Amino acid sequence: MLVQMELARIIISDVNEQQVVYLRELEGQRSFPILIGIFEAASINRHVKGERPERPLTHDLLRKTIEELGGEVQDIVINNLQEHTYYALIRIRRDGELIEVDSRPSDAIALAVQFRPPLPIYVDDSVLEQVA
Repeated sequence: MLVQMELARIIISDVNEQQVVYLRELEGQRSFPILIGIFEAASINRHVKGERPERPLTHDLLRKTIEELGGEVQDIVINNLQEHTYYALIRIRRDGELIEVDSRPSDAIALAVQFRPPLPIYVDDSVLEQVA
């Protein structure tokens, strides 16, 4: 079962190598952190604040490429947790077909926040049980 979450917080540290995003359940109490890199954190933070770069950056390029190829990003799903590593899918609809692309959660979230409103973020219930 998939549980809809939202981006609750971004913590960007100047002294730590790892940055943190917190996801929070929309209709519940559960939340959890995911450690991400500085580039992905900066991209997420930039889009959350509504800042637009002069030239497309990596996640902008990904969005534009999907759209130019006739796809529509539907949502993202954090679907697995193995040995402290999260796995995600970017789900794209194209010509009535659902295409699931393997992704790091940080890249999937960075893509999701580019949309207004942000794309839905889902987490598999089995992942939430593991982080509880």
